[in-house]
Amino acid sequence: MPTLRSATANGSLVGTPSPAAASTPRSVKRRLMPGRTGESPDASRHTSPHQFPHSGTGTVCMPKLLSASPKSSRKRLYSDLVAVEKPKWNPRDAAQMRAVKEALHVATVPSSELVCRDNELRRVLEFCKACVEQEKAGSLYVCGCPGTGKTLSISKIKDSLVCWADEMGMETPDSLGINCTNLANTSEIFGKILGKFQNRKKGSSKLSPLQQLQSMFSNKDSAPRRMMLVIVDEMDYLITRDRAVLHDFFMLTTCPFSRCILIGIANAIDLADRFLPKLESLNCKPLVVTFRAYSKDQISDIVKHRLKDLEYDVFEPLALEFCARKVAAASGDMRKALGVCRSAMEVLEAKLQDSPDQELGIVTFDHMDIALSKAFKSAVVDSILCLPQHQQMVLCALANTFQHCKKKATTLGELNKSYIEICRSTQVPAVGMLEFSNMCMVLSDQGFMKLGQSKEDKLRRVTLQIDRSDITFAFKVLSFNMIKPWLHHEALSWSAEISVRDELW
Repeated sequence: MPTLRSATANGSLVGTPSPAAASTPRSVKRRLMPGRTGESPDASRHTSPHQFPHSGTGTVCMPKLLSASPKSSRKRLYSDLVAVEKPKWNPRDAAQMRAVKEALHVATVPSSELVCRDNELRRVLEFCKACVEQEKAGSLYVCGCPGTGKTLSISKIKDSLVCWADEMGMETPDSLGINCTNLANTSEIFGKILGKFQNRKKGSSKLSPLQQLQSMFSNKDSAPRRMMLVIVDEMDYLITRDRAVLHDFFMLTTCPFSRCILIGIANAIDLADRFLPKLESLNCKPLVVTFRAYSKDQISDIVKHRLKDLEYDVFEPLALEFCARKVAAASGDMRKALGVCRSAMEVLEAKLQDSPDQELGIVTFDHMDIALSKAFKSAVVDSILCLPQHQQMVLCALANTFQHCKKKATTLGELNKSYIEICRSTQVPAVGMLEFSNMCMVLSDQGFMKLGQSKEDKLRRVTLQIDRSDITFAFKVLSFNMIKPWLHHEALSWSAEISVRDELW
């Protein structure tokens, strides 16, 4: 394992005035200020802020920047702090819509630097630099939940390592990328690594690719001189299918003349409990770098960073914050957040097509709310939307009853009263008590509610077996006036819950 060198920042030189300079009268300082009338020619030699007067002169040479008037300095400071508002975009412009969608696409690689992954990028890059400088093999394991920027970050590391080697005058390391999901057999990974050494003598046909690699790295004459960066993505496939291949893969770094820098990427975060102890016993334990889920601030910053090159504002700030909070509280998956943002744009686009006379605008909170509802709805929501209208109204009445009385159960008679009120408000004829009881039995059989036993149907105990939020998601597109206040109250409670969960996160 190569030794990592600690990076220390160069301290900046700070000039400290001498005691004689500190006691210099203010009138003398004004005469020595550059750019004033009557300045001596010798004084102009010390106008640079990086030059200091000779010791013993007792004078302080001020830089030209301080000669500016306080009024102009305040103006410049104010102009720097005040953000310039971008012009509004035209969502009916196909070119602008296409540019925004491409910027928010998951496959789009940002041309500039990555944001919110500085610490992880630094650790991985310093590890690779140490391997190249010391010409020693090493292994590194990158783990984290899906959508945390692991693959994109390692791809940037590969480019940065090549640029660094060119600047340092070192031999540029070769690189090889392998996706384990594309392997028909797990042992093919060794054949792909061996295929990069075309200039080497091929081993005996009786030897497997793994044995040829082990023989190559055990002999100084046959070992390659150039370092090779091997990036193995989706390593979960090796962890679950064939751990022997995984152990042999990391053991390539233990060969005396190995030149491989192995970087494995996987979503498994319980690495220590599964196969790290075995690798440690084999003396090939990799360095572990964990990519944690994105927070709400990081998700918001990444979306803004992707859209910073555009000349117009696309999202309402409150809408973007709502998306960031929801995704961060659920999973922290950046791919999910980008998908929700694109879906919100499609909602706006669809509304503009339905209403050609509607004024142009940006993606609002309502558009984002609909997109989030589509992204996070469960299978229960689809089942509710497939129910007949009266059964949907029964579920609305049940959820509405529990919201107002704060109870966990009610009776069939009370539920029928709430159902009749919803029918009156929506001008839908209500069914009789017998048919209502049969509908509740059907909903109970499907798992939406639970009915207790009683001699009278009106006294049967009714409990809700699904989450009220699923009912709210399902009925946002329906026009049940009776539950609109309840839906609004529920949405506010969700926002508070998301805020609390985000703080805990």
